[in-house]
Amino acid sequence: MPAVEPLEDADLAGELALLVEAAREAGRIAMRYFRRDPEVWLKGGTSPVSEADYAADSYLRETLLAARAGYGWLSEETADDAARLGMRRTFIVDPIDGTRGFLDGRSEWCVSAAVVEGGRSIAAVLECPARGETYSATLGGGAFKNGARLAVGETRASPLVGGPVTMVGALPKPMRASVRRSPYIPSLAYRIGLVADGTLDATFIKPNSRDWDLAAADLILHEAGGRILDVQGMAPTYGAWDTLHGAMVCGSGALLEAMAKTIRAGD
Repeated sequence: MPAVEPLEDADLAGELALLVEAAREAGRIAMRYFRRDPEVWLKGGTSPVSEADYAADSYLRETLLAARAGYGWLSEETADDAARLGMRRTFIVDPIDGTRGFLDGRSEWCVSAAVVEGGRSIAAVLECPARGETYSATLGGGAFKNGARLAVGETRASPLVGGPVTMVGALPKPMRASVRRSPYIPSLAYRIGLVADGTLDATFIKPNSRDWDLAAADLILHEAGGRILDVQGMAPTYGAWDTLHGAMVCGSGALLEAMAKTIRAGD
């Protein structure tokens, strides 16, 4: 991982202000299509993408790179370019995380945007316009939701856990008896945000998530006091050529550790 120079608070504040403003406008663009039957295509024959995704992505790309011409760009809806690997900082973006939910008229989707340096996110925003929510964070500067500081709380006696039923069902039997499984949440980034704000105690993350699903939400969770761990018990890194991730867990405390053991056992 490349060495990261010390970061100044003013530098991070400027990065976050840029992300927040751009994500807010991208959210407004997406809302013009929300519940209005946008045109939809299939990527790889299975994954939907809509004209709202493309419109928000185009705005973000043009706006952010105009403001930071020397930065790399990685987005779900833009063809990847190896040139980003030579850049000190990279924008990692999902213009609509939770497209299926968006197309179904559900409100649990968000614009996800992060600045990444040296494999870690240093500024991040999740803009959730259909819910009137904005999550934001800077590295070392805390995480916030609509201006209120976030901190993960103590795990409840009957924890509320998100993720696929097969992963939740693989928990040890005594723990499984006390865990409540969260209803389906179509956006992974938003689900991680719900762990950061205490709505969920934890979530499993199934294999095949990508950098753009995780980079912004991960920093928000980290600054709220939680963690994402892979099967080796390590935090994911972002911005490498391979953007694919395996099974992971997200949360805090003893519950996170127990979940981490579960995915290690199933690896």
